[in-house]
Amino acid sequence: MSGWLVILLMWGVTYAARFVGLSLGRLELPPFWLAFLRFVPVSVFAALIVPDVLGSPEWARRLIGAAVGGALLWRTRNLALGIVGGFAAYWAARLLGA
Repeated sequence: MSGWLVILLMWGVTYAARFVGLSLGRLELPPFWLAFLRFVPVSVFAALIVPDVLGSPEWARRLIGAAVGGALLWRTRNLALGIVGGFAAYWAARLLGA
């Protein structure tokens, strides 16, 4: 199969999926689905973060950083402070030999 055909097929699938998703923007969803969709960003974030934190040989340090960052984010609602605090806690744990 040629490279151009693969690119064209990938474009077609991607375009169709995005078109369907964007055309649903005017759709009124029942309350059950609205409540269900509120948890999608949290689930995706957890699916991205948890394997990287717990699947690492230095999982204890990463867990400390993630916990401190999450606590700061939860307490202050400031994303930048949560990220910087999480990194600082990770590097402090690494320097202290945790």
